[in-house]
Amino acid sequence: EFDESSPKRPTNPYASSKAAAECFVQSYWEKYQFPVVITRSSNVYGPHQYPEKVIPKFISLLQQNRKCCIHGSGLQRRNFLYAADVVEAFLTVLKEGKPGEIYNIGTNFEMSIAQLAKELIHLIKKTSSESEMEHWMDYVKDRPTNDMRYPMNSEKMHNLGWRPKVPWKEGIKKTIEWYKENFHNWKNLEKALEPFPVTEPFAQLSGP
Repeated sequence: EFDESSPKRPTNPYASSKAAAECFVQSYWEKYQFPVVITRSSNVYGPHQYPEKVIPKFISLLQQNRKCCIHGSGLQRRNFLYAADVVEAFLTVLKEGKPGEIYNIGTNFEMSIAQLAKELIHLIKKTSSESEMEHWMDYVKDRPTNDMRYPMNSEKMHNLGWRPKVPWKEGIKKTIEWYKENFHNWKNLEKALEPFPVTEPFAQLSGP
């Protein structure tokens, strides 16, 4: 598990930009005592999330009778936290958090991406057959530097009085129902439902 003092080791430009932003913000606290607080959360899911993220993407694909696109082996594990719990965590930090501190907003609920797909197939396609579940799963090329896990220790948040409240079965049911009723409201959706685009390596430029 990572705690708030663990060294940052970003493995892609997106993660590096977040690590750099943290350093930038912390410098204002160290130099000027500007009252900042940094939070890091587990993967957030829930109604209203744009369908490029894995849970709304899989839900949207299955509701259109399309297969879930699994990156690589699908064994990568993620911790999923319902949006309302994250909101409660932000409110707790605003009220009880100390300036200059970092707080992990995490959950112990964890599952692999392949298992996530099977859970959603079971709920949406109403099947428990392993072979039928596999039919709705399409294994595609993995994303570059697709980290296997992001386990976080959230004891500091627990000491402020916050813990996740929404169980997975309740949260995912609400999420599926929302996309069933509201999927058609999204614009330019096809790009969001594509597998993660892999950029080809830059061509080697030959000299004169």
